[in-house]
Amino acid sequence: MERDSQLELYEAVAARLKEAHTRVRALQVPEGVRMALSRKLLVVTAAAKHDLADAATRLDRLMKDLDEGRFPEDD
Repeated sequence: MERDSQLELYEAVAARLKEAHTRVRALQVPEGVRMALSRKLLVVTAAAKHDLADAATRLDRLMKDLDEGRFPEDD
């Protein structure tokens, strides 16, 4: 049973990561901002390999920031 819930969480995180990558690509922001967001997505992807629940939390935070238009500063 636990394995099923883990698999469901993995599928949900994978689908949301795909959505997040699509949204970041479509943003009309300076390249530095896009790169910073891409790095955040890479961190979430790496976290998913070790701690799926933490990755889901990080992804929720990132998606909320995207929804609210909060982006990292352009370097």
